[in-house]
Amino acid sequence: MRVLIDIFFILGIFFIFAGVVGMIRMPDTFCRLQSSTNIVTMGGLSILIGTSIYGFYIGNNSIGIKSIVIAVFILLTNPAASHAMAKAAYKSKAEMNEKSVCDEYGRDKQNE
Repeated sequence: MRVLIDIFFILGIFFIFAGVVGMIRMPDTFCRLQSSTNIVTMGGLSILIGTSIYGFYIGNNSIGIKSIVIAVFILLTNPAASHAMAKAAYKSKAEMNEKSVCDEYGRDKQNE
């Protein structure tokens, strides 16, 4: 069981590290926002799953249940928060990279 917990922790650390590298290397705000969202979703949830398994494994159901509640909260709020931040960045005229292929939000806004 301890191996499974360690696998989830290592997986979470990998996604957090990859997301941080992505935030450093990405060219514009919108790409960085995607990397930061992956840090919370993939990294955080993997660590919370490992923590939940650990809590139930040691017999402390409180840790397991709290970890599950936090994970559900992240799953519900992270997409909405990321969308709101991207929309705010777009409205504040954050520059898109010149290599960006499309601007779907701008296209839809012109059709209104």
